[in-house]
Amino acid sequence: MRDERLDELSGMVAVGSGFVVVNDGSDFADRRKIFYLNSGCRVTRTVSYPSRPRDTEDLARGSDGTLWVADIGDNGGSRSTIALWKLAPGAKKPVLLRMSYPDGAHDAEALLVTGDGTPIVITKSGGTAELYTPTAALRGGSTTPLKKAGEVTLPITTTSNPFSFLGRAVVTGAATSPDGRHVVLRTYADAFEFDVEDGDVIGALTSGTPRQIPLPNEPQGESVTYSADGTSLLTVSEASGDGSEEPVILGYALPDRPAVARATPSAPSSSAVPPTTSAPAAGAAESPDEDGPPFDYIKVVAGAVGALALILAIVVVALYRRARRSR
Repeated sequence: MRDERLDELSGMVAVGSGFVVVNDGSDFADRRKIFYLNSGCRVTRTVSYPSRPRDTEDLARGSDGTLWVADIGDNGGSRSTIALWKLAPGAKKPVLLRMSYPDGAHDAEALLVTGDGTPIVITKSGGTAELYTPTAALRGGSTTPLKKAGEVTLPITTTSNPFSFLGRAVVTGAATSPDGRHVVLRTYADAFEFDVEDGDVIGALTSGTPRQIPLPNEPQGESVTYSADGTSLLTVSEASGDGSEEPVILGYALPDRPAVARATPSAPSSSAVPPTTSAPAAGAAESPDEDGPPFDYIKVVAGAVGALALILAIVVVALYRRARRSR
C-alpha cells in the first residue's frame, strides 16, 4: 500500500477482489476515513465520518454487506462510552451508535459481528479477553448498555514478535469467515480459528478449542480478515512510524479443519492476494507440569513478576502509540 494516508491500519476486510481498510485514531483528517481499495491496493473511494471518531480499532462486515467500524480503543481507560459506525450497503455516510460498559472503561481492538447482526466487542486484556454484547438493539442518538457475555483465554505460544510475551497475550483483531462457520482472533503473534456451530459465536469462543496460525514477526499486526473466498487469512500491519516501510498484505494458509466443519464458500471469488505457506512452526503451547507439587512457590512468584511485567509492557505500548500520533 503506497498511499501515505494508510499509515496506521487497524482494520481490514476483503470484499470481492479488493479491500476496505481503516486507520486507528489519527490527528490528520484525511486519514480518518473508510478507504476502499482495488486488487492493486490503490484507493478507489473514501467515506468520511459525519463527526470525528475517537479511536477506530477494527473493521467487520456483516452477512448483509454492512460495514461496522469499531471505535472502541481506549489506551488511557478514560472513555465513558465507546461506539460503532454502521455503514449500510449503498449508504453515503456511517451512522454513529454509542455503547457503554457495565463495569468501567476497557481498551479494546477487536470486533466480531454475528450472522444476525449482533456486535461482539473483545477487550485487549492481558491473558484473558472479555466479550461484551449489547443488551438491546443499537439506536442512533442514544447509548446502549453492554453486558459481559463471557471470556476467552487463548493458548500460550512461543511465536516471535516485536512485543515478546505481551504480543502473545493480547487480542488485536478479529474476523468472521464468509460462510459464518468460523471466526478468528489475532494477537501480535498468532491467529486462532474457532468453529462456530448454529451461529453461536460466544459459545465457540468461550468453550471451543482453536487452531493456531502463527503470524511471526509482523511489525505491528492489528488487522486480520478472511480472503473473499474464505480459503486463507489475510493480515496487514501498521506502517513504521518513520515512513521507511509501507503496509503489505500478507496471506496465510488455514490449518486443516475437522471434516464436519468444512464448508464450501457461498460466493467463490478470486482473492487479490494468494495464500502463502505459513511461516515455520512457532512452537507448541506449553503444557502444565503434571508431576510438580500441588503448590509451587517459585511458580507463584514467577507469575506475579510476569503479571507486573505485562502491565508495564502494556503501558509502554500505549505510550509508544500515543507518541506516534503526536508526530
